Amino acid sequence: MPALARPRYGVRWQHVFIVATALAIMSTTLAWQFTRVFGKRPMPLDTLIILNFSWWYFWALMAPAVVWTSQHFQFERRRLLRAVAVHLPAVVVSSLAHIAAMEGVHWWLEYSANRSYTWWSQVQRSAFLYLDWEMMTYWAIVGLSHALLYYRESRARAVWSAQLETKLVEARLKTLQQQLHPHFLFNTLHAISSLMHKDVEAADRVLMQLSDLLRITLEHLGQQEVALEAELAALSKYLQIERTRFADRLVVRFDVQPETLETRVPSLLLQPLVENAIKHGVARKAGPGHIDISARREGDKLRLEVRDDGVGLSEDALTALQKGIGVSTTRARLQHLFGADFRFEFHRLAQGLAVVVALPWRTDAGLPARDGTAAGHRGREREDGGAAMRTPGPPTDLAGHAREIVPKVS
Repeated sequence: MPALARPRYGVRWQHVFIVATALAIMSTTLAWQFTRVFGKRPMPLDTLIILNFSWWYFWALMAPAVVWTSQHFQFERRRLLRAVAVHLPAVVVSSLAHIAAMEGVHWWLEYSANRSYTWWSQVQRSAFLYLDWEMMTYWAIVGLSHALLYYRESRARAVWSAQLETKLVEARLKTLQQQLHPHFLFNTLHAISSLMHKDVEAADRVLMQLSDLLRITLEHLGQQEVALEAELAALSKYLQIERTRFADRLVVRFDVQPETLETRVPSLLLQPLVENAIKHGVARKAGPGHIDISARREGDKLRLEVRDDGVGLSEDALTALQKGIGVSTTRARLQHLFGADFRFEFHRLAQGLAVVVALPWRTDAGLPARDGTAAGHRGREREDGGAAMRTPGPPTDLAGHAREIVPKVS
């Protein structure tokens, strides 16, 4: 977990100078107006400028020390007595030092005008008259210093909390993603075990296909999102395994718009949906079963649909399906990745089931195509029923294993 960043102490001298200058201008203006209206004789403007600017600039010179003291000896519940013990003498010393400096300016002005001025007696007099005001200025600097420090601590904690939340979401997504791997692997190994008693060559072929699929999966390990064409490539490897099991009983049809191929989707999004379509639709059907996989753009969303024409599911069976590992894990991943900005819907049909997933439209044109991905099949043409169709999805070397409708790019 990221450590909480220590807030930066102190303030920039430029900011202190700007604030002191603004306050000096305001004080000079008010003093000038006051002497003109209420004074028996107006004080020269240059004298007012020197006195007021000196007053604020002396505090500006002491401000770094006051800020350092206030931020290292904060008024906290656990250390309140220590802060009081430090600040009480500090406020007295700072106030008296400022009074002494200001009386030095008065002495210089009187000396320049060839008038006598008793500096020490004026210091004592000003201490009785203005010590409370000087102390209020000190406490104002302390208060502003505390406010600045608390603001910085609040921002640091906000950043830290955001980092923690991001780490937590990433950890949850990684856990959810890893749940899909053994779930799929165990199902495939079970299928291989069944084939071993019927067709050893077919079982051996499925093992090789499983090896290719696991290689692609490992390449995407740790990636929460991949391009849709990479997701289709991994899905095609899975479908090769399933076609070995079901032969002519499994017919898969693709309808993928070319502009969707570079859209970002969660990795292993389609595989559990297609797996459920095979398990609950095609496998329970006596004759050939069809699975239609489509991808198209709808406004600012990518719409994916997996539809089968199987025997369908009852309401209770559909509820149980949505609580299964594949569906529940997929829904949890979508919630972590997109919040509420997605759709994941199940539609019971007259014959079969349709699953619709709508995701925010996000592309990454710079994503390279890996060996064996759908990019390697894009542009390949094949004759099927007298019509030439391009095949951006599954490979075309499956003749003899299954009756396949070639993916159509609309």
